[in-house]
Amino acid sequence: MTPEIALTIGLLVLAIVLFATEKLPVDVIGIMLVMGLVLTQVLTVQEAVAGFGNDVIITIGGLFVLVGGLVKTGMIDLIGRRMHKVAGDSEFILTALIMFSAALAASVLKNTTTTAMFLPVIIGLAAKARIPPSKLLMPLAFGAILGGSCTLIGTSTNLAVSGAIQRYGQEPFSMFELAPVGIITCFIGVLYMLFIGRKMLPSRGGEQSFTEQYQIRDYISELIVLPESPLVGKTLAEADLGTLLELNVLGIVRDSVRINAPTAKERIQRRDSLIVEGTIHDLLRVKEEQGLEIKPDFMLSDTELEGDNVELFELMVMRDSRLVGQTLKSLRFRQTYDLTVLAVNRHGETLVNKLSEVAFRFGDVLLVQGDRNGIEQLTNDRELLLLEDMSSANVRIDKRKWAAAAFVLFIGLSLSKVVIGYDIPLAICVLSGVLLLLATKTVRYSEMYSLIDMRLLVLIACMMSFGVAMESTGADKYLAGIITTYFGSYGSTAVLAGFFILTVALTQPMSNQAAALVVLPVAVKAAITLGVNPRTFIVAVTYAASFSFITPLEPACVLVYTPGRYKFMDFVKIGSILTVIVFAAATFLVPIFWPL
Repeated sequence: MTPEIALTIGLLVLAIVLFATEKLPVDVIGIMLVMGLVLTQVLTVQEAVAGFGNDVIITIGGLFVLVGGLVKTGMIDLIGRRMHKVAGDSEFILTALIMFSAALAASVLKNTTTTAMFLPVIIGLAAKARIPPSKLLMPLAFGAILGGSCTLIGTSTNLAVSGAIQRYGQEPFSMFELAPVGIITCFIGVLYMLFIGRKMLPSRGGEQSFTEQYQIRDYISELIVLPESPLVGKTLAEADLGTLLELNVLGIVRDSVRINAPTAKERIQRRDSLIVEGTIHDLLRVKEEQGLEIKPDFMLSDTELEGDNVELFELMVMRDSRLVGQTLKSLRFRQTYDLTVLAVNRHGETLVNKLSEVAFRFGDVLLVQGDRNGIEQLTNDRELLLLEDMSSANVRIDKRKWAAAAFVLFIGLSLSKVVIGYDIPLAICVLSGVLLLLATKTVRYSEMYSLIDMRLLVLIACMMSFGVAMESTGADKYLAGIITTYFGSYGSTAVLAGFFILTVALTQPMSNQAAALVVLPVAVKAAITLGVNPRTFIVAVTYAASFSFITPLEPACVLVYTPGRYKFMDFVKIGSILTVIVFAAATFLVPIFWPL
């Protein structure tokens, strides 16, 4: 062992200890690790910062923006509600649904893409089901990692290995060559998480802050049934707004006649005004769902305020406000302030009257849409108290098609190698989708960078630089040589298992692709020396590079690390057992499907 190899491995061990103690943020540890490599002259400065220029950084950053487009248009919330409708509040069913959905999606979209796409869905789903996010996010990442091993395009590692093995006289992988063992190990991994791993997951997160309590406040509002609404002609029971939109119908106003507490058999007609109770987010997403529209205070037209300066605010009526005892109509609220009251909340009392006829009381909270200048006029006069800026809740429903188009564009371009034989770099595929979001103002330029988790990108870039150190010092080949030397006397299966273990170990400090490509030539040479089938070793290394569960350094795991409030040892405890299980399954199954 050379001094450079010893130093590199020593720094790796030190970094893992620091990760485990969690005394410092993970991105800070990554930066310290890179600095140590430069100061000890293992890497030059240029090599140390090369990871920050890697296309993977651009790709993951772009994925954050693409997912942000789905969030801004409410599509993530739509997916979450569909999943909640199927699973309800059952943690077991939700975990199973999340893992199988993630595995299925990752077999096409890659595990990092899938985790990034589902992350906000699962966080919202956890809040809706009142389950700590830590109970669902690790299963999401593990499900995506397991699913990515099932197809050629499931991970970039599979594609990288498929291209590399041609230099050894091997045919590239077919689309579903890896599916038999991938599907079986995926199923085994899901069963482990459902019956064992789930019980070991910590219970963290999900507490309601003061802000969150306001966001879940129930409001009473009026919804106009548009002529083209699919609800027209349906009974309230058939419309099932309680399940679909989580709105409680308290009454109906039809031709100026109010129907209080309508029965489930009451049929919905065109231009009916439904008096409903629900949260801010439930009310704001009604139009794109069922052809409904929030009725702006006392205005008879269906026009809505438009423009980039329109925001949402929560305002509370103060004790000495001149609004007390007045109604929107008597105040000429819309004309005076150019603000629209979308809903009213009164604690302890259900309001079923039209908003324009509600006499305000001290403590009433109004959900108001309009320009900030109008809000400031009211708050400066101390008529109303600004409780919260709800602009983020203003879902861009009309941009939903562009958010979907951007994601479809990204997926379509990323599959170009399989479809047309021309490989478009993944970073270019992502950036194409991002540019579409910006061009259509689905995501505004001013908010684009706020959607990106910079800590994650720093950590990944630092670990990529460390992977360069493993290669340049020969630490990777040194570890591979140990496998051949010490396991060869126990037979080919033992050597196969040894390379599997080595590859899994190297995926912690290195990228999955780098670990696989580092071990691959040594594994092929060992197979030829032993006189066995090299493809068996190639497939085993490919699977091992995908099964990275032991630490949160795998990109899919890093994505859920902070939102799930996990500790480093949570992954070590739960992921190590899962690794042993899939290791045993793969070591047994690979020689069956690819005989030695």
